[in-house]
Amino acid sequence: MKTNSQIAALFDLDGVILDTESQYTIFWEQVGLDYLGKAGFGTLIKGQTLVNIFQNHFPDKSTHEKITKALYEFEANMSLPYISGAKEFILSLKKAGVKLAVVTSSNQEKMENVYKKIPDFTSLFDKILTAEMFAKGKPAPDCYLLGAKLFQLDIKNCVVFEDSFHGLEAGRAAGMKVVGLATTNPKEKIAHLADIIIEDFTQFDIEKMLKLLES
Repeated sequence: MKTNSQIAALFDLDGVILDTESQYTIFWEQVGLDYLGKAGFGTLIKGQTLVNIFQNHFPDKSTHEKITKALYEFEANMSLPYISGAKEFILSLKKAGVKLAVVTSSNQEKMENVYKKIPDFTSLFDKILTAEMFAKGKPAPDCYLLGAKLFQLDIKNCVVFEDSFHGLEAGRAAGMKVVGLATTNPKEKIAHLADIIIEDFTQFDIEKMLKLLES
């Protein structure tokens, strides 16, 4: 029988731990309109790294510096509230000995902003994986497979918490149990990509996570 120290919870950041996706949607919607004349761009790119966004949608490299500068200015002024129950849930897992990691498409510069605004953030997790640490971003499974590798755990002992289509697909592709948060997309839109759907963490606990692993 595996112990809690042989289990890992791997969390996406925006829309899972922090209630920030609506703010990013506003930013990227405007970028899509300004640079591509395209509506709905904010939803299209959710879960992707900045590098992936540029590679897939902005072949003209002259725009990269402008967008990056605007993004960093935007992030510097963002509010970073927790998703309801997220911090309490993470602390309960930590107390129980579960391995904890953030697996985000955000880069290190963005995370430094998070650390400034939430000084105790790094103390909540054993590892924080950022975009610089994997070659292929979500929906490729690389980031979550790296999480399991760093903890030296079997993928069957890892649970992914995600909200975006790309993130959920990455967790699925990694062969892990996936908890989908209906914070960014409606339940019915992501149901096929997750083993269980939750609104937030107020009605989810370690017992339910362990039960999911055993199913």
